[in-house]
This record gives sequence, C-alpha cells and structure tokens, in this order.
Amino acid sequence: MPRGVPDEQAAPLLCAGIIGYRSLRAAAVPAGGRLGIYGFGGSAHLTAQVALHLGLQVHVLTRGEHNRKLAAELGVDSVGEATDEPPEPLDGAFLFAPAGELVPVALRALDAGATLAVAGIWLSDIPVMNYDAELFRERRLRSVTANTRLDGEEFLRLSARFGIKATTQAYPMAQAQTALADLAHGRFGGAAVLHN
Repeated sequence: MPRGVPDEQAAPLLCAGIIGYRSLRAAAVPAGGRLGIYGFGGSAHLTAQVALHLGLQVHVLTRGEHNRKLAAELGVDSVGEATDEPPEPLDGAFLFAPAGELVPVALRALDAGATLAVAGIWLSDIPVMNYDAELFRERRLRSVTANTRLDGEEFLRLSARFGIKATTQAYPMAQAQTALADLAHGRFGGAAVLHN
C-alpha cells in the first residue's frame, strides 16, 4: 500500500479498485481505444480514472443520477443512461451493474472483435440474445470473478502514480444496512465505507 493513504481511501482501493483494474485488463481495450463502463459505483469510478490516465476514451452508461454526475466530474468522454448507445463503437467494455438485461445492450455497443467483461459477484438472468446483433463479428463475453496479487500490485502502483482518489460516503459500522440500501438506491456516487 502506498504510504500516507488514509484508511477511508485505502478501503475502496484494496477491494473495488483491484477488481475494477482486473476488469479493465479483461476488457482488453487497446492503447488509445474506446472503453464502455456500464454501472458506475465503487469499482468503476476508480477504474475510469486509471483508464483516462492511460489515454483511453471512456464512455459511462449508468442509471444513477449521482453516478452520472461523478463520471462527468472525473472528465470521462461521455455519460449516458445505462441503456443508451454510446457515441461510437467500443473497443471493450465492462459491466459492474448486476443487471443481466444490460449484457445484450453492452454487446451491441461493441465493435468487431471487442470484449465485454462482466464483473460482479451476482448478476440477474441474461435475456435471450440475438446472435447476429450481439455476438457475431467475434465479440467476446467473459466473466471477472477473481483477481490476483499481481493485479493488486499493479493497480496500487498506478493509483499512486496517477493520484487516484476514491469518492466515498462514510457510515458507522452500525449503519451497514443503511449503507447497503443507499447504495442499492443510488443515493450517492462512489464507494460506501464503513467505520468501526
């Protein structure tokens, strides 16, 4: 862990940040390419910062008003609703929202040969897909369900180098259920952090 990082910043970096970085790698966007981010919470807002510093064009598609505002403040190239079409075909994307209905939406937004990485512990059912519209032209769909020590080391080096900052909403440990409810209802942008 880089020295001098306050606990409230370290917590999202060590969990959300590392899985977000793994998702960015899994999406396999080439240098200077176009990245789509579906869902914009704890992981995505950190990963978007890394992607921007790496020179990627970043398009955020998400339902939450607070999350769209945060994405715009971070300087992404475009912000839209979760079901919107991005302004250009994507070279890769990742899905953080646990909404299976967004998988075909994101696949349709991909350019030929691009990858959609689905990063989440849980995802609602994916609806029936249309092969021609959503998978044809060598589009790839993959899951991201784990990360490695190397992912963590690389992400923490980049976060220190780029000055990545977590946007956090603090809650006392006794209010964990409130934090989860607020998160589920999009009442803030960024990451929730519980304090002991």
